[in-house]
Amino acid sequence: MSERFQGYRFEKLEVWQVGMRIVSKVYSITKRFPKDETYALSDQLKRAATSIVLNLAEGSGQPTKKLFSLYIERAKSSTLECVACTKIAVQEKLVEPDEVKSLEELLAEEYFKLIALAKSMR
Repeated sequence: MSERFQGYRFEKLEVWQVGMRIVSKVYSITKRFPKDETYALSDQLKRAATSIVLNLAEGSGQPTKKLFSLYIERAKSSTLECVACTKIAVQEKLVEPDEVKSLEELLAEEYFKLIALAKSMR
């Protein structure tokens, strides 16, 4: 008797779902960056955002909580990298502060959820 596939464990994690919203926002915002930023800050911001969800997906498949915790820390670092990239984008006038407000809110939410998840792994 075969069970119906119910999805992957990481897809049920709230931090992964928030991370996916971050990825969507980042891709939307970077589309408006000047073309000369395509392979610079734009690319870095997209890599950092996708790294959040990729680390959570990869970490969820680890055999122990201790190993999963390492991936959560990497996701947390990638979240902070997104924050820094966003600040640079505003400073360099690639975007207006109000254009990234909702992204900054999602990044803060993600950061604190990752801290809570890491604590729950101890």
